[in-house]
Amino acid sequence: MIMAILVVYWTGTGNTEIIAQKIHEGILEAGVDADLKLIDEVLADDISSYDKIAIGCPSMGIEELEPEEFLPWYDEIEPLLGDKPLVIFGSYGWGEGEWMDYWQDRVRDLGLNLFEEGIKINSTPSSKEALMCKEFGKRFALS
Repeated sequence: MIMAILVVYWTGTGNTEIIAQKIHEGILEAGVDADLKLIDEVLADDISSYDKIAIGCPSMGIEELEPEEFLPWYDEIEPLLGDKPLVIFGSYGWGEGEWMDYWQDRVRDLGLNLFEEGIKINSTPSSKEALMCKEFGKRFALS
């Protein structure tokens, strides 16, 4: 059975895009097919085409998911995720990254299939953090 993974994200400064790219690289290095897309390239109908999904959004405002573009898109696709293995990730620039804790709670409260803890990186990923994202992608692909 051929497995397809979607890595989809919204980015403001490019930091979450870097995380997405590294996760994507790890998935490909594991020998699994994966698409890397911005949220405006993915419609709700597209979700059923994928076996696993990694979704990225940085912290915005007062530790929240980006409310104008990302959140309406996410609210539409979230009910379609079902039991697909799911990764959530993003960057933050202040605080302790509490938005990720809130997002993980939301995912778990809905009974979605969260793979490991979400990835949260303060600002631009260091080379060590970038490598960690690639390794995470490999684990996700092979799980």
